[in-house]
Amino acid sequence: MKIEHVAFWVKDLEKMKNFYEKYFGAVSNEKYHNPVKNFESYFLSFENGSRLEIMTRPDIQEGNNSFEAQKFGIIHLAFSTGSKEKVDELTEILRNDGYKVAGEPRTSGDGYYESVILDPENNIIEIIK
Repeated sequence: MKIEHVAFWVKDLEKMKNFYEKYFGAVSNEKYHNPVKNFESYFLSFENGSRLEIMTRPDIQEGNNSFEAQKFGIIHLAFSTGSKEKVDELTEILRNDGYKVAGEPRTSGDGYYESVILDPENNIIEIIK
């Protein structure tokens, strides 16, 4: 078994697609649009074969996505860079581009070298070795 894809609702489909393409090497398919349901989505594919589906629809209710006030359910995505240096480098690139660094690069209690950033819609992203 393997996880084939994870999906989440987004407010700004194009902004989110561009973010994951630019910083995490995602490759997008053509936008899917279902005019009957007023639904649009992209599948973002990554080098290892995993995919992220980002979806939008105007009737989806906004949640209170907060790093500080976490709730049960899926809480973060983790991207492996392969080295501490790449974790540090990508963290600084994102910081310099105006993204919030919620956790500075460090070795966690469970042995991961990681940083934590928030994507454009405040989803928690771990950047790990």
